[in-house]
Amino acid sequence: MSKSSGGTSSGTSSKTSGIWRVLREELGPLRSNVVAALVAMAALAATDLLRPWPLKFIFDYVLLDRSLPSWLAGWQDLLSQHKGAAIVLVSLSIVVLAGLRGAFAYAQSYQTARIGSMVSHSLRNRLFCHLQQLSMAFHSRQRTGELMTKLAGDVGQVKSFLSDSASALGAHLMIIVGSFTLMFLMNWKLALVVALTFPVLVWTIYLLHHRAKVAAKRQRSHEDRMASHLNETLSSMHLVQAFGRERHEANRFQTHSGNALSHSLENAKLESAAARAVEITTAAGTCAVICIGSLLVLRNEMSPGMVLVFSSYLHGLYRPIRRMVKLVIRISRLQVSGARIGEILAAAPQVTDRPDALVASDLRGEIVYEGVTYAYGSHEPALRDVSFRIAAGQHVAIVGKSGAGKSTLVSALLRLFDPDQGRITIDGVDLRDYQRESLRRQVAVVLQDSVLRGASIYENIAYGNLDATPEQVLAAAQAADAHRFIAKLPNGYDTIVGEKGATLSGGQQRRIAIARALVRNASILILDEPMTGLDSASEQQVSEQVRQLLDCKTCLLITHDREAALQADWALVLDDGRLVAAGPPHEVLSADRLQGSHGSASCSSPAGLPTLRADEPCNVQVSAKLLPRQC
Repeated sequence: MSKSSGGTSSGTSSKTSGIWRVLREELGPLRSNVVAALVAMAALAATDLLRPWPLKFIFDYVLLDRSLPSWLAGWQDLLSQHKGAAIVLVSLSIVVLAGLRGAFAYAQSYQTARIGSMVSHSLRNRLFCHLQQLSMAFHSRQRTGELMTKLAGDVGQVKSFLSDSASALGAHLMIIVGSFTLMFLMNWKLALVVALTFPVLVWTIYLLHHRAKVAAKRQRSHEDRMASHLNETLSSMHLVQAFGRERHEANRFQTHSGNALSHSLENAKLESAAARAVEITTAAGTCAVICIGSLLVLRNEMSPGMVLVFSSYLHGLYRPIRRMVKLVIRISRLQVSGARIGEILAAAPQVTDRPDALVASDLRGEIVYEGVTYAYGSHEPALRDVSFRIAAGQHVAIVGKSGAGKSTLVSALLRLFDPDQGRITIDGVDLRDYQRESLRRQVAVVLQDSVLRGASIYENIAYGNLDATPEQVLAAAQAADAHRFIAKLPNGYDTIVGEKGATLSGGQQRRIAIARALVRNASILILDEPMTGLDSASEQQVSEQVRQLLDCKTCLLITHDREAALQADWALVLDDGRLVAAGPPHEVLSADRLQGSHGSASCSSPAGLPTLRADEPCNVQVSAKLLPRQC
């Protein structure tokens, strides 16, 4: 399987499709809500367009005693006899219209708020799940603070637009089109005068949109840096305070915040300038309409009430145009946020399941590497044509200098990536034929960095097996020599651990991490420097108890500790991504291989193992020496 770029080429596709593609996908399941919102929006616009007509009726047909239009001529006598009642009824119609407008506005507001909340909920979950599927190569290139900004801030921009701006934009467009249509039907000459202001308004809004989008993109970029710096500083506060770098970090944060502020102010300046330009243009249009309309009244070509209605529609036309200045800023921010969201969604997972993938269950634990080669991106290969076999139930120590490829070797076993060349099998089945989730359930891991969650100790241990019983959690804690210190805590297993285990010592974190791996009861166990942070007494006790629990389990131990490596059944020695030696630990281990010497590791093997030249790949078949345990 070829490696994916992990999102490096996604920028083009995201810029092309933008937020509109994402919105179409998310709004698909909400068609009924969208239709209800549009109906309410149209009804609301219709009530807005009807509001001036009661005033025209009273002004022209009651106060000025003009004749009713032909389609109402039958009511002329009744109106002449009951003008007071007519005024009351028509005035009440204003209240009725206001009531209808309120009902339609409520329906529109509720539906758009519902749509915004549901889309943001769905999009947030979609992004979170997608991020978990992306390769470690992707995450190694991304800043945590930047991802958090996209997951929270950019999704928040989408919610704000759908809940507020989208409905306002739709209503404004309906009112603009409806008002201009009615104005054209009432007096096309005056409507053409109004139309002359449109090019200026459109050009002003276009320029605002273009420049605001650039400013918004730069602002979000600086906000990303600010969030990343904040996350890095807070997560390493002990380092900041230990080196007295509080003022230095404050200055860096102030720089990022100041850059974000400057672009925010640039947007405010653009918005203010555009608003003034629109206001002057609309004032000019209003002035022309009032002058020409008044002249038409003097020439008896229009009634005063008609001019009043026309002016009302003119106000209804220009008011949403002025408000659209702010909407353009929001739309610009939405497009920037949409492009950033699209970049994540366009990043393809490097490792995927085949359609007919098998469910891994009850594995024996026989592991075979066949010519495995892998490189991170364009870097030099981290593994070079590595081949070996581990029989089920064997304990193997993996040793070598820092950067030799030890962690990469076991990461491949978890399918955190697929090899560029070669294959890995467990119990004779290629890892690519297993479902990833089921495969990883069969492997327990103790990481070199004891990553704990901000939850109770019980939850941290049970994280290894969510179906574990309290008895199993207790047994795992006892086996890892963690029960003694847990029992002394005021709340015992209910004690809340600080973020990343900050409230516990390094040794206590390590014990909980080991317990978390043991409670998984997996067929294969990976231990990455498991005794780091333990004193000698605890290390010996934990080592003995863990070893007892490893019977009949395949175990891969990454270590620089010679004594720990000597307790394994077999040892693999890596150097520069190559397997340079394999055999019984007491035969192949040397001090320089465990201490990370900078010299070139020897590619020679003791008696019984093949001796290779320095320029040859060291692919030692371990199977010739390994015998399965009697479980």
